[in-house]
Amino acid sequence: MTKIKMCGMCREQDIEYANTVLPEYVGYVFAKKSRRYISPETAAKFTELLDERIIPVGVFVDEDIQSIAGLVNSGAIRVVQLHGNEDDDYISALREQIDVPVIKAFKVRNTGDVEQAECSSADMILLDSGEGSGELFDHSFLKNIRREYFLAGGLSPENIRNVLEQLVPYAVDVSSGLETDGVKDLKKMQSFAELVRS
Repeated sequence: MTKIKMCGMCREQDIEYANTVLPEYVGYVFAKKSRRYISPETAAKFTELLDERIIPVGVFVDEDIQSIAGLVNSGAIRVVQLHGNEDDDYISALREQIDVPVIKAFKVRNTGDVEQAECSSADMILLDSGEGSGELFDHSFLKNIRREYFLAGGLSPENIRNVLEQLVPYAVDVSSGLETDGVKDLKKMQSFAELVRS
């Protein structure tokens, strides 16, 4: 069964919603340029409130390794997701500081991008249309993929059933597709989860 990651948790209410829906993962964004940015202190508080069956993931863009290690070692996050220009050397250096899974995100514009992602030394890969663009990419690029992956980019309750009829990702990652007027919407979260699980 495809797992669910609901990203961009910004409010205590979002955590309450997640505890109702029980996705396998939630995401906290630590990229300061993002409108969904939260502080390490807020993340720690959210994780205290989070149902222990849900794994909190920290999303970073070219972040200082020590900062990531601090969040992991404090218990605020249990998976690291990298969304910048981090290469295998960076991942190797990060692994010397932490002992949790690392997801590396790749922007998919062609099959070459998919092949590059498959060669990553990260524990898991995430395939996306861009930096939170909220748009689907051409999923035909994935027809020969041999590695498990998180699928992101433009997913919503309106299109997820059609997407999952064509692809079998390890997990689907959704953020803006669960929002109304820029905030998480419980009905959309419930609808999305039901469609994935059916």
